[in-house]
Amino acid sequence: MSIKAFTDYLQLERNYSNLTLKAYTNDINSFQFFLAEEFDDSQLNKVNYSQIRSWIVQLVESKISNRSINRKVSALNSYYKFLLKIGDIEINPLTKHKALKTSKKIQVPFSQAEINIAIDELHYQDNYKGIRDKLIIELFYSTGIRRIELVNLKLSNIDFSNKTLKVLGKRNKERYVPLLDSVINTIEIYLKKRIELEVIVDIEVLFLTKKGVKIYETLVYRIINEYFSLASNKLKKSPHILRHSFATHLLNQGADLNAVKELLGHSSLAATQVYTHNSIAELKKVYSKAHPRSKK
Repeated sequence: MSIKAFTDYLQLERNYSNLTLKAYTNDINSFQFFLAEEFDDSQLNKVNYSQIRSWIVQLVESKISNRSINRKVSALNSYYKFLLKIGDIEINPLTKHKALKTSKKIQVPFSQAEINIAIDELHYQDNYKGIRDKLIIELFYSTGIRRIELVNLKLSNIDFSNKTLKVLGKRNKERYVPLLDSVINTIEIYLKKRIELEVIVDIEVLFLTKKGVKIYETLVYRIINEYFSLASNKLKKSPHILRHSFATHLLNQGADLNAVKELLGHSSLAATQVYTHNSIAELKKVYSKAHPRSKK
């Protein structure tokens, strides 16, 4: 069974993104190349676990991180589950595989002070790019949306009367997030600047480059990195850190975990709970300052 049949299945049946499909294809092709090189056989449906383990050992020896190796093996496991589903194999060779141990990566959110500097104190030029960049930062922090979700926003997703934004999340799952009055104000200013662009190619898309075409993910990353380099000394400055800051600050202010889960577009509470370590840290500070016996 071809790899394309597998990726077609993921795209049509599971609504996986093009980025994920590309990563899966690269990982499976990489393993197939390893089989051909090491075992003179590239038939994926004839593989045993010892061969996969040899591949994993090679990846480890190549200094690839355990996290990356686990992702590659996960892609391969999905492929074998697909082959099992369609009856091309009888046993998944990865059934008893255990993921390599990884250290927990703690993402450090921006502080409220850093957010305030980025939104209220930095100089944004009064032109299309300046207003667009400011709106991007405000939207990330006020809604917690993902980078790809922001890139795919359409003009029709904004409901000014109800002050909400329709977001198309993972696997085409829709959700609605509220918009602050300050953000709506920036949107209105941005739309006036947007109309003044010389050419607009992607008419339905909310965020455009200066050439009038749909904005792209690497540009969005650069925008966040550029402005937060002026507002923060943190090593990592990315759209995901803004999403992380959104969730952490809400939880620190007492927001319900389930409500934050819905706003983030998570399918389970487990995904949202990774943000609670910061709110717990905040509670510890309050506790140590307030408890009568804490100084003893």
